[in-house]
Amino acid sequence: MNATRGDDRTEQSTVPAEPAQGVLFDDVVDTPGELGYRGPAACKAAGITYRQLDYWARTGLVEPSVRAAHGSGSQRLYGFRDILVLKVVKRLLDTGVSLQQIRVAVGALRERGIDDLAGITLMSDGASVYECTSAEDVFDLVQGGQGVFGIAVGRVWREVENDLSVLPGVDPADDAALALQDELAARRRSRQAG
Repeated sequence: MNATRGDDRTEQSTVPAEPAQGVLFDDVVDTPGELGYRGPAACKAAGITYRQLDYWARTGLVEPSVRAAHGSGSQRLYGFRDILVLKVVKRLLDTGVSLQQIRVAVGALRERGIDDLAGITLMSDGASVYECTSAEDVFDLVQGGQGVFGIAVGRVWREVENDLSVLPGVDPADDAALALQDELAARRRSRQAG
């Protein structure tokens, strides 16, 4: 990811092309009982299709941090940060940025602390992604003719919070117990019918 600083220097961040999925922000600790969101709720909050969600999970771009799928019939559970990244990825795709560049951008965001997040604006010219941390950075980038689309990550954060406030969340511990009960009930019905 290119990061343009106010003193007209361009700094390159080197992130592996296939970064390992992990916690987006190292200094944020999940609280026990954090709500997870099933695929349809995550899709609705991020503005993506289920097909995109599934592809991004299978390719490691954005994997669910609350619970991964384990075989047929199991459901992934996405945390708040996962959905935030999904929405940022969607916006970058809408500008024409390649998935390779998006992987670099997501990797660079993971390296940042949560306190820095609200002040970041991601700018894109459709080919590259630039990280701006001040109004001067944005101005310099636009004046140089590079930036044509901006994403204020702090604003996306608030949008995701608002969207998730009306969507059904799942307590992962309760959901796992219910899934086991459903599976056992299905086996009993199958034996009784068979």
